[in-house]
Amino acid sequence: MVRVIDVRRAAERYRGGDPEAGIDTRHAFSFGPHYDPDNLRFGALIACNEERLAPGAGFGEHPHSHTEIVTWVVEGELTHRDSTGHETRVRPGDVQHLSAAAGVRHVERNDGDVPLTFVQMWLMPRESGGDPAYGLVPGLADATPYALPAAGAVLHVRRVDPGGRTAVPDAAYVYVHVVRGEVRLAGEELGPGDAARITGAEGLTAVAVTAAELLLWEMAP
Repeated sequence: MVRVIDVRRAAERYRGGDPEAGIDTRHAFSFGPHYDPDNLRFGALIACNEERLAPGAGFGEHPHSHTEIVTWVVEGELTHRDSTGHETRVRPGDVQHLSAAAGVRHVERNDGDVPLTFVQMWLMPRESGGDPAYGLVPGLADATPYALPAAGAVLHVRRVDPGGRTAVPDAAYVYVHVVRGEVRLAGEELGPGDAARITGAEGLTAVAVTAAELLLWEMAP
């Protein structure tokens, strides 16, 4: 497979949410009214939303189905409640995974007194149906992979000191999202909110220009 690197800048994201209600959303993929037939998915990934919620703001109960939803909190604390009975607080460093399966409803809110920022990523499962499931991994250690077999994907979280290097997984599809800091990848400098969609990744290394935090999705064909 020929290697292709498609860099998408933070400023290119679709602006969404409801600013008057304290919700500011930036979509990396076609989403809702921001329909783009050329930007529907990359590998199994169908959404990568940067969400910012003011204190007291949030998303009321709403449904999902046939989607694997993974959430990474950057700052603040996310309150999650769902129709399967789970109620949790998700903090920076935690990985939250909601498998919507045949259908689930949930609420996401900022019940704290400081702003909340999180990245939420949706992946398409290889098989539809089944029962919804919920998981929370508190304080995921650096470079510890989080496997998502239902979508044929693995999430890698990398925290790199200035001048440090981290290998990009060799995979058919790799999605790199910069949470914070600046990195250099294949001659491109990426900053917060920037992303790289890599097809045929092999032998690539990201170098931190400043202290950086990266989310990398390794996805099978």
